[in-house]
Amino acid sequence: MKKPTLGFWQIWNMCFGFMGIQFGFALQNANVSRIFQSLGAAVDELPLLWLAAPVTGLIVQPIIGYWSDRTWNRLGRRRPYFLYGALLASAALVVMPN
Repeated sequence: MKKPTLGFWQIWNMCFGFMGIQFGFALQNANVSRIFQSLGAAVDELPLLWLAAPVTGLIVQPIIGYWSDRTWNRLGRRRPYFLYGALLASAALVVMPN
């Protein structure tokens, strides 16, 4: 199977779209400390809250990677984890305040 080639404008359009996504993330991250405070976090707790996501990723990602490398079913190796992760993230968003 031959690797598909992408033209300059196709790559440009992809990069331009991802640039918009990154701007959205940057705007959100600029306000995260204030959002934490509005949810009741003290100023002294903010660094721990900022560390929660990277530490969770450090622990969870290798475990999920190990499991997905040893999984094979009709959906494939990775899709079940994307599906369960999306359902879990959706449920978490529903129970979040605001």
